[in-house]
Amino acid sequence: MRPLLRRATLASAIAVATCSGAWAQELPVAVDQPYQGNLSLQVDLSDQQRHIFHVRESIPVHAGHMVLYYPKWLPGYHGPDGPLSNVAGFIVTGNGKRIPWRRDLKEMYAFHVDVPEGVSKLDLAFEYLAPATPNYIPLSFNEVAFYPAGYYVSRITVDPSVKLPGGWKFASALETAGQDGDTVRFKPVSFENLVDSPVLTSKYFNRIDLAPGQSVPVHLDIAGENADSIKATDAQIAKQRSLVVQANKLFNAHHYGHYDFLLVVSDHTGHFGLEHHQSSDDRLFANFLTDADVNVAAGTLLPHEYVHSWNGKFRRPADLWTPTFTEPMQDDLLWVYEGLTDYWAGVLTARSGIWTTDQWRDSLASIAADMTARTGRSWRSLQDTADGIPLSSRGTRGWVNYRRSSDYYPEGQMLWLDVDTKIRDLSGGKHTLDEFARAFYGMDSGSYTPKTYTFDDVVNTLNGIQPYDWKSFLRQRLDATGDGLPEKGIEGGGWKLVYDDKPTPFMKTGEKTRKAVSLAYSLGVVVTDKGDIQDAQWDGVAAKAGLVPGVTIVAVNGKDFSTKGLKDAITDAKNGTAPIDFLVKDVDDYRHIAVDYHGGLRYPHLVRGEGKDLIGLIAKPL
Repeated sequence: MRPLLRRATLASAIAVATCSGAWAQELPVAVDQPYQGNLSLQVDLSDQQRHIFHVRESIPVHAGHMVLYYPKWLPGYHGPDGPLSNVAGFIVTGNGKRIPWRRDLKEMYAFHVDVPEGVSKLDLAFEYLAPATPNYIPLSFNEVAFYPAGYYVSRITVDPSVKLPGGWKFASALETAGQDGDTVRFKPVSFENLVDSPVLTSKYFNRIDLAPGQSVPVHLDIAGENADSIKATDAQIAKQRSLVVQANKLFNAHHYGHYDFLLVVSDHTGHFGLEHHQSSDDRLFANFLTDADVNVAAGTLLPHEYVHSWNGKFRRPADLWTPTFTEPMQDDLLWVYEGLTDYWAGVLTARSGIWTTDQWRDSLASIAADMTARTGRSWRSLQDTADGIPLSSRGTRGWVNYRRSSDYYPEGQMLWLDVDTKIRDLSGGKHTLDEFARAFYGMDSGSYTPKTYTFDDVVNTLNGIQPYDWKSFLRQRLDATGDGLPEKGIEGGGWKLVYDDKPTPFMKTGEKTRKAVSLAYSLGVVVTDKGDIQDAQWDGVAAKAGLVPGVTIVAVNGKDFSTKGLKDAITDAKNGTAPIDFLVKDVDDYRHIAVDYHGGLRYPHLVRGEGKDLIGLIAKPL
């Protein structure tokens, strides 16, 4: 085994391709100047029943050596997740003749090509092997396009077009130039904005105006598995329209020419959201619009992605802005990018009526309890969950509370609630975090050119709202390790965290949606409806006995496993001395595990504490 060498970076301009012969060239450093000529991109989605996208791309070139990149580091992913492994059949031609290419052995998203004399255009042909579904396609252009190295992606112009499956409708932040049958031509756009502007197309499609009578359009575009699943009620529409109003009042500016929520409601896709500047890729449960409980449980997703238009897309951490999609991004300010976005998502969900104030408080109780129970705080700070997220971007299983992965989301909420309540307390109610929103984001209305910031910019803006040692305040919480949640926004907001044996309606809804029960604060495990242990408290009584991630509970006290039976056993054990008996399956082995736990069920709640109800004040509409 040969020793590993220190990896070179593009920014240092010393990354040398390891191709042989004429391809032994340095990877170009990007320059801020226009690329000569427009790229042409045609994406054919009509073969979606075979889960294949056919792609043709043309790139103006000059004779000589050049490098093509496939997007690797994508805004919003927080890691090198470009799905290059789904690209197949990649062929390069010029003047109708095939031209060899070779992948760089150090930067494997780079492809070296020697362009022959007389060739002024490279033609790329390939297939994207898509995890498609029969009734809808969320197309991300980073999946189906290459770009020439050596230029800022903001200075490369593309003429895109998409052929839709027959009769399907579509929506996108891209501007339409024309449509011929099922082929849609879009207006020329920078490669940067192309990647930032997905297309949602579907057999079943519903478009809802969320800003009627307003000068800046906002639409909710819904795709699903059938016609009934994409229908929103009048009450749901009213709340989403209120979200638009409340967000624009909060930030006192907008940073889009128009905005589209591209919402898929389906159980045949991952459930997540991905921010874009003038749209968001939102994927929720098939019954999101038809089941009131599920609608509540997933209520913050659309607000979260909408807030990102201001926080993350327009105002962006300096280390998360790169001139191309090849340079590594640094995630040290994700507690602002994601944590503050998550906080304001909860606030706006309450202010717009998507949640009641009680539901927001129940959400805060659940988050505070989860973060209080984080055994991984003994060794890993909140700051490191941001710094190290590229290592976790492909997902990890089990021991979540001990590993700590993306805690900058939930604990970020606790951090910014702490900031908000502290500002209100220090100023006697004269100032709020809302003023930070207007000062930090409320400029250049209509612009969606990224404006970067640093940690010092955050501190200085906070000091402009309410003078205080905000640098120490933030660093003490970001760098803390050991026992106890360092954020005190719950208490500062006039509430305190307590536990009893009754789950809140919010927690019941969460269990229904996730198909799992959280017993983290009692037995110390999270268990799916099928008995699979998803997580265990590192130092908990259950984990010490052997109930750990990867083990499946088959029976409890001699009876077939069910989540109700498990809860009943925990309740019964509170009044007895006998341990709870578990029959578990560990791969192919079965064994009995005795857990000597008698503390009963414990679920988190907020009850009124000392001082003003600042959380209630924060939830009031503007």
